[in-house]
Amino acid sequence: MAEIINFRQARKGLARKAAEQQAVENRARFGRSKAEKQRDAAEQERLRKELDGAKRED
Repeated sequence: MAEIINFRQARKGLARKAAEQQAVENRARFGRSKAEKQRDAAEQERLRKELDGAKRED
């Protein structure tokens, strides 16, 4: 026979799983140290300057 499940518990379990996935994504996106943020900002600035330097004048 099939396993009997409680729909309320299953629904809450799915909500918990979705919330945990969102938390993992947020930790990856926002959970960086100040040094990491500064390094990434410097890298983006370097790439922007490199791209601007390669523009052609028409």
